[in-house]
Amino acid sequence: MEEIKEVEQTKQEETAPNGDVEQKPKRFKNPNFKKNKSQFNKDKANMTPEDGVWQNDMKKSFESNERSHKNRLNPHYKLNLSTNAKVRITPLGGLGEIGGNMMIIETEKSAIIVDVGMSFPDDNMHGVDILIPDFSYLREIKNKIAGIVLTHGHEDHIGAMPYLFKEMQFPVYGTPLPLEMIGSKFDEHKMRHHRSFFRAVTKRVPVKIGDFEVEWMHITHSIIDSSALAIKTEAGTIIHSGDFKIDHTPIDGYPTDLHRLAHYGEEGVLLLLSDSTNSHSQGFTKSEKTVGPTFDNIFAKAKGRVIMSTFSSNIHRVAQAIEHGLKYDRKICVIGRSMEKNLELCMSLGYIKFPKDKFVDAHEINKYEDKELLIVTTGSQGESMSALYRMAIHEHRHIKIKEGDQVILSAKAIPGNEGSVSEIINHLLKAGAAVAYQDFSEIHVSGHAAQEEQKLMLRLVKPKFFMPVHGEYNHVLKHKQTGIDCGVLERNVYVLSDGEQVEITPKYIKKVRSVKTGKVYVDNQLNHKISDDIVIDRQTMANEGVIMIVAQINANDRKIVDKPRVMSFGLVSDKDDRRFSDEIEELLVTFLTNVKPGILQNNRVLEDEIRKVVRKHCIRKFKKYPMIVPTLFVQ
Repeated sequence: MEEIKEVEQTKQEETAPNGDVEQKPKRFKNPNFKKNKSQFNKDKANMTPEDGVWQNDMKKSFESNERSHKNRLNPHYKLNLSTNAKVRITPLGGLGEIGGNMMIIETEKSAIIVDVGMSFPDDNMHGVDILIPDFSYLREIKNKIAGIVLTHGHEDHIGAMPYLFKEMQFPVYGTPLPLEMIGSKFDEHKMRHHRSFFRAVTKRVPVKIGDFEVEWMHITHSIIDSSALAIKTEAGTIIHSGDFKIDHTPIDGYPTDLHRLAHYGEEGVLLLLSDSTNSHSQGFTKSEKTVGPTFDNIFAKAKGRVIMSTFSSNIHRVAQAIEHGLKYDRKICVIGRSMEKNLELCMSLGYIKFPKDKFVDAHEINKYEDKELLIVTTGSQGESMSALYRMAIHEHRHIKIKEGDQVILSAKAIPGNEGSVSEIINHLLKAGAAVAYQDFSEIHVSGHAAQEEQKLMLRLVKPKFFMPVHGEYNHVLKHKQTGIDCGVLERNVYVLSDGEQVEITPKYIKKVRSVKTGKVYVDNQLNHKISDDIVIDRQTMANEGVIMIVAQINANDRKIVDKPRVMSFGLVSDKDDRRFSDEIEELLVTFLTNVKPGILQNNRVLEDEIRKVVRKHCIRKFKKYPMIVPTLFVQ
């Protein structure tokens, strides 16, 4: 039969998209065509009624299987299309950037906040340690907020909590580790009493929070105790993936709760919000366990001290290093405030277990031979104040890098930190250490899902609507295409930006408004916010320079009394200071000669006018816009 159909098709002409007739190329002519066709007609004539019933049954089975496939792949018929309920999603951070994750999910009567994270400044934000989201929209809806729900304990998801709680307080729901990490921050900010707002949850047990019912589902990531969220609303169920990867062989033996995700997928999911960070990475992200053999290889060859540096929150990585240190009979020395704090928290809560007598303090390391020591520390991103950096430049109180040391940088440089990482590697090499970094492909693995894991998440959840989150615009856009490839209709995928408010019902998704968003600058040394104008002034001084003018003016004859004092910084070289001072004096003389009499009576207006005159001169001569600080005494 197939042969007959194929030959008959060669006789037909095909029409091209432009309407022209397109001739098919000649195919090989089957010499048995007439014979086969004759046999087919004979078989058809000899068909019994039972054969007809059998063919009919097959057709019905095929059609029912087609319906079954459609229903399992798109269980959106289970959504309540008759409801008038709606839910609004408003990200205040985490879109168009890496970090600063914060999102509001609200109904008409109540709202919840998903994570309250921080991000890091760029090189132009002088004196700024961290950035936190603008809380303006929270102030508008403060009375609606029923609580904060946490996905995990990374700084980009919990780092802004102390600054939010200095202004507003809400119940905080999460698993033990993120709550304890926030509690530690509250202790540092002298806000211990705010621990009373903590509400510890159990995974797979839904909690009622305002109009929402929230369930935490275990997910694997680069920090212990991470969760995805199932948020039930009257409009439908929202799944928030949190930061995730799908690790089938995690260090603690707790893989991603795929069964629970699939359960909600079968029930019908209104919206999926999913991590986009690694959306350009093909395949699967490697398991955390793949780092172990690399560690073993390095430890086996090391003759002196082993110094391992990674992110302080990556406790499973730290645990693997400690396990290999113990395997090779090394004492463990943990250095770095955040590393010590996180390890102590995890051991006290029972997430990891090590004998305490195997740990030594930094001041005790001289009691042991180099081959008996493993030092676990912070500084894998080349931070100038980190313990590893100070060791490398011989400014650490107890430890100095020396020849024979084996340093392991078990972390990938965060975008923007490549220069800092390169600098610390150079310092380590100059000090005589061997450095293991990019020469081992499995010295570090990501904590974020690659494309195949993102596809698995989409296929398990099978959402009607999809919003890729957590990443820069190019990451989110790539994740959008992955969603479309996995069966989400293109019109049902929405690419969000910070401050956009999107309304969702079982029938539609649409943008309704934009809310105020942005970043607030924080000096983490003093634990307080920095005004925008201060940061702008610092940028101006750094990029354009400063001119300071001190002059005494006689208002009656419009002349300068004595010679004005002019000081410039970052604009002209020292040898040109005298000439530049004379130029400014000439400008002032000309200005005073032509100035309107009324201006001399108002000191503030006079200073503004002098700024304009000096700035024009600097733009014309130096192509710069320096900060100009005039101090005038009018008599």
